Amino acid sequence: MRGRYKAGGAQAALLIVTMLRLPGLLLLLSLGSVCCPPGALSALPLASRRGPPGRAQPRPTALYQTRYFPQKIDHFGFEQDLTFQQRYLVADQHWRKDNGSILFYTGNEGDITWFCNNTDSKHLNYLTSEQALADFAILVQHLKETIPGALNAPVIAIGGSYGGMLAAWFRMKYPHVVVGALAASAPIWQFEDLVPCGTFYSIVTNDFKKSGQCCSESILNSWGAINRISSTDEGLKWLSSAFHLCSPLKSKQDAAVLKAWLIETWVNLAMVNYPYKADFLQPLPAWPIQVVCKFLKNPKLPDKLLLQNVFQAVNVYYNYSGAASCLNTSQSATRNLGLTGWYYQACTEMVMPMCTDGVNDMFEPRKWNFHVFSEECFKLWKVRPRPSWIPSVYGGKNISSHSNIIFSNGGLDPWSGGGVTRNITDSLIAIVIPEGAHHLDLRASNPGDPKSVLQARALEVQYMKQWIEKSRHKH
Repeated sequence: MRGRYKAGGAQAALLIVTMLRLPGLLLLLSLGSVCCPPGALSALPLASRRGPPGRAQPRPTALYQTRYFPQKIDHFGFEQDLTFQQRYLVADQHWRKDNGSILFYTGNEGDITWFCNNTDSKHLNYLTSEQALADFAILVQHLKETIPGALNAPVIAIGGSYGGMLAAWFRMKYPHVVVGALAASAPIWQFEDLVPCGTFYSIVTNDFKKSGQCCSESILNSWGAINRISSTDEGLKWLSSAFHLCSPLKSKQDAAVLKAWLIETWVNLAMVNYPYKADFLQPLPAWPIQVVCKFLKNPKLPDKLLLQNVFQAVNVYYNYSGAASCLNTSQSATRNLGLTGWYYQACTEMVMPMCTDGVNDMFEPRKWNFHVFSEECFKLWKVRPRPSWIPSVYGGKNISSHSNIIFSNGGLDPWSGGGVTRNITDSLIAIVIPEGAHHLDLRASNPGDPKSVLQARALEVQYMKQWIEKSRHKH
């Protein structure tokens, strides 16, 4: 048994089924598990802990079947032949076996409690993107051989965030299995020095700058205010009360946890800054950053007044429903995304350098320090990260020999900084959605959708139809 990736949710994929309206559609969502062994994750540097959450909440009325397939634990070795049960979902209500096509939704990082409690450190070694892609290829082959009429059906991989990276890499590594891929909000270049390490947090900052006057300046000034107030026991007590914390702050280390929690909050808001009410990570109003910024108009207030406003701002995120009696800094809204497994991957192959400087962003300066990061990884997992591995395996920016991949990115999404935002060739297409946050194009259609996302979806459908038609001519 090993940990793998839970799908990003039926909602996004079912949206695409509804939206495409292609003849004879069969939807497949590849599911697995993510391993969550215990570990003191708060010790990891902030930059290493950021991972692209990509799990949407599934629609309660989704019509799909849950199935299992025995997968090899290790596709690349021959010494042992153990298997695990890979979970996947099938929605076949639009399937026509005489003229069908298959959408294969590649999974994301996600939580499955049973596996979290039953995956040991030995099997964590198989928690890699390469093993996941091999899972996908073997599963597709099995399905085409066992589903009547599916043998020659063209397959398109679709995914968002980390799942978007897997979708793109699936097409790159297994072009004989999938005829094309839609990689939404996929930061395939957020590695090594392919993009500047400060890009991610500068985009977060720009989202706040555009959403309210002096909003980002207020957040920038809040760090100094927290540092000053947390320097005394009385100040720690005041902060605990002012932020309605479930557990009181008792040390400067606790204050550092508070700051990390606030950073996570601002980042999450940037990712889910959707133009309508949504509950991707938390129940939130339309354009939530604009609502948050209404409390952050005066960056020059005295420390305590400024931080009281910061509390009002984060309360929008964590308590929009008004049901929370206190705020828990040990649990962010991404706690259900299986980030423990993602942290292990960040400590092995998914090394994404990130930094802040307090000038081009609204955060305290923090350099990317690979040595410190590596030491933390070894302390937690007894592994050392390989920063060059992903560019070596998947090509970095040298991907022009590949074809039939759409890279869609939202202009408001901080992960777009590591994404493909310009056409590379005629068949490696970049679609930028200026008013889009994290994979907005994979969400269900909404009356509040901006014109840019409607245009993006239409263009995505157009390219997919071309791939399918071209594939059928080959047969």
